Amino acid sequence: MQQPQVQRKLMAILAADMVGYSRLMELDEAGTLARLKARRVELIDPSILKNNGRIIKTTGDGVLAEFASAVEAARCALEIQQRMARRNADVETDRQIQFRIGINIGDVIVDGNDIFGDGVNIAARLEQAAEPGGIMISYSVREQLANKLEVTFEDAGEQQLKNLSRPVHVYRISAAPGEVKSIKFVPSAPEPGIDHPSIAVLPFVNMSGDPDQEYFADGLTEDIITALSRFRDLLVISRNSSFVYKGKAVNVQEVAKAFAVQYVVEGSVRKAGNRVRITVQLIDALTDRHIWADRYDRELSDIFATQDEVTATIVATLPGRVEAAAHERVQRSPTSDMRAYECVLAAKVLHHRSRQEDNLEAQRLIDRAIELDPKYAHAHAWKACIVGQSWIYNWCPDRELAVQTVVGALNTALSLDENDSDVHRILAAVNINYNDHETAWYHQQRALSLNPNNDLIVVQNGEMLTWMGEPEQGIEWIKKAMRLNPHHPERFWSHLGRAYFVARRYREAIDSFRRLTKPDQFQHAFLAAAYTMAGDQGAASPQVKSVLTLDPAFRTEPYMQTLHYKRPEDAEHHRQALIRAGLPE
Repeated sequence: MQQPQVQRKLMAILAADMVGYSRLMELDEAGTLARLKARRVELIDPSILKNNGRIIKTTGDGVLAEFASAVEAARCALEIQQRMARRNADVETDRQIQFRIGINIGDVIVDGNDIFGDGVNIAARLEQAAEPGGIMISYSVREQLANKLEVTFEDAGEQQLKNLSRPVHVYRISAAPGEVKSIKFVPSAPEPGIDHPSIAVLPFVNMSGDPDQEYFADGLTEDIITALSRFRDLLVISRNSSFVYKGKAVNVQEVAKAFAVQYVVEGSVRKAGNRVRITVQLIDALTDRHIWADRYDRELSDIFATQDEVTATIVATLPGRVEAAAHERVQRSPTSDMRAYECVLAAKVLHHRSRQEDNLEAQRLIDRAIELDPKYAHAHAWKACIVGQSWIYNWCPDRELAVQTVVGALNTALSLDENDSDVHRILAAVNINYNDHETAWYHQQRALSLNPNNDLIVVQNGEMLTWMGEPEQGIEWIKKAMRLNPHHPERFWSHLGRAYFVARRYREAIDSFRRLTKPDQFQHAFLAAAYTMAGDQGAASPQVKSVLTLDPAFRTEPYMQTLHYKRPEDAEHHRQALIRAGLPE
């Protein structure tokens, strides 16, 4: 009988293993397993998938992955180690979870879903030789990385690694010092022309006959949008845009054309007593064909399992969906008290109206939710968001107390559930206001990893990149947010204009700021600065006049103190532009 031909393949192999697994298991078995699983689901697996890797196998405390490129393997390893270091910052040393990582390029034998050979063995031995939190690479990987990543190399020379007959020339790598290297490894916005699966979830219709239950249908829609947004390879239209169609008879194909999406979800909710009936259908908008429809009759206490089931079924039908590991989701109910859940849903609806009287009622409802379930993390996060709204619009009698309330609510939410994207989004905004760029960036990246299609998180990523001296990247992220939410708030144009200004793209900055229907004094100041730097002093002068009309006390130096540039040269560029425009110092 003819033997089957052995399949060989050249690939980059990444081997990662947890340091001190047995010791940590002895200290706290259940806690260690839970934390290790969380690191895998939230950090390691997404980093591998994002960098075009494939997980070959996992052990209790390790993972083996393949990459087509040594650059992608190294980028993945750096990202994992940087994020692990941040996660360990507030953990006692003897309870920290750390990994060693080894990377090698080699010819391997492919057997089904597994791989074998010296290429794999060397990667495993490099991992064992690495320091806790470190990365060890072979000479072949070093050659591939030359000038392609901003990393430092430490030549460790020829090493006789365990169970290998010949020595291996090895190097240690780390991110180059003096820069915020995590910026280099954030997920890229989808490139134009790439056909990512895209979907719009229209507001579910309230069939209960009770107008007071409207918030329940709205809240269910919003929760499904949020759940779908956790999948990186799925572009989901934001809640603000989808809700433009609330209460309207819609043509699905027109909706799809308006949002430039492939799929549309419609549904209805009929709630009576403690039972709820949810009907949902997924439509291929290009052909106006119903791909799938179903009905769910549930006790109200099962609403979370129902939402997970609906979401998972929708995503499973989409072409090009992410691999099975990418749509793993933590199966948990945020609260066991349905009254608290309904209070939060109602508070969210009121918050979205952006009116003072609704904000006051939202605060009352969110406080009621926390009273009913003090350990409901999402309620504490939304308390911060709602009180923060009152601070932004100056609806609060004591602004300092409002700030303290926001920070306190966020800290509470974070201690209860570190995986709530809203918590990290708001913590990032709070810390950037205090010019703590590193802490802000950490929370921003956590928010982005937890909910990568939330337009508020995405646009904030663009804002932060701009403040941190990466305006070109900031522009791309802000544009992505606009794509996610075609009915985005006007302030997105202000964020884009600022990014263009910092990038020294003055005409594009002017075009962005000119889209604002009612600019405030600060936006007029940006326009004055942009016109001046573009060499059009005649157009700058009316903008200066508008600034001083709206705020006669405007002065450049106090205004600069409200900005959050990390690089002194960006701040000085802005300051000089304002002064050259004719604004008082």
